[in-house]
Amino acid sequence: MTRSSVIPFTVSMALVRGIAAGVNRRGFEYDRLLQRAGIAPELLEQEGARVTADQYVALMWRVVETLGDEAMCQFSRPLRRGSLELIARHALAGETLEASLRRMCQALSLLQDDVAISLVRDGSLAGIVITPLPNQPQPNFLHEFSLRVLWRVTSWLMGGSLKVQRFDFAFAQPDYVNDYGDTFPAPLQFGLPASAFWFDARKLSRPCSRDEQALRNFVASWPAAAIMPSRMGEGMDARVHTHLLQSRPGWAGLESTALALHMSAPTLQRKLAAVGTTFQAIKDELRRDIAVSRLGTSKVSFSALAADLGFADAAAFQRAFKTWTGSSPGLYRARPVVD
Repeated sequence: MTRSSVIPFTVSMALVRGIAAGVNRRGFEYDRLLQRAGIAPELLEQEGARVTADQYVALMWRVVETLGDEAMCQFSRPLRRGSLELIARHALAGETLEASLRRMCQALSLLQDDVAISLVRDGSLAGIVITPLPNQPQPNFLHEFSLRVLWRVTSWLMGGSLKVQRFDFAFAQPDYVNDYGDTFPAPLQFGLPASAFWFDARKLSRPCSRDEQALRNFVASWPAAAIMPSRMGEGMDARVHTHLLQSRPGWAGLESTALALHMSAPTLQRKLAAVGTTFQAIKDELRRDIAVSRLGTSKVSFSALAADLGFADAAAFQRAFKTWTGSSPGLYRARPVVD
């Protein structure tokens, strides 16, 4: 893969806070876990802050290694190491995908006491539904994390990909909802009795053909597989994202991008508005993710990074970075991992 085709990915600090809060509820200090993952604890309080996907995965591993909990301390009792493999292995015994998904829900329901997990049919849609049990106060992240994990396991059982039609959430819309784009790429509904993801029910009749080797490969990919988004879509926003990435360091403008995509600039703007974004928003998000990734993994100078991102000088880059993340780029500098 060439340098220009590598698509960076960063994670909202809201999702890091979800893990930190779970660790704190267990009575453990999370600062050291953050530091061991290469994340500056000061960033936890910064609205708009981001971490690289590698840092987020490293933090998840630190929680599993230190606290022995594959659910990131979200349930009232830990999901012990090996729980994910147990859930996936139990699901594999189903002959059809419907049977496999029912077994998946059964396994996770047995491993925790806080939510009910079920497969539900609703007309042309099927959904994996997470219903809070009575008198069980739950953080948003329990549902966010559980939805993501169950979606990824379901996708794997279905051959590796699954287009979700809608995500439901059993809590009010959070103030960080704009960060849901990559994590939950479908229409969202909040304030419902249960959380869920919905997909085409016709897929349930397919046979489940995963084998032991596929299971081993899937378990080996964890936990990165739980949080990394698929950016291989054919949506207009994905096409613009890819074109901008390939245009570095010149950074194509709206007109030249529209021309490359065989349409007029107004048409491109209209198509992007239809999926809830703009050309400038895609460009800024991409430059933000590149900056966070490079600051966290290298000693690149602000001047060199500014040039690579299309800014006139380091000062202009630093102003933009603070607008994007709420923090100065110095807080994101690569730092030694604390053992």
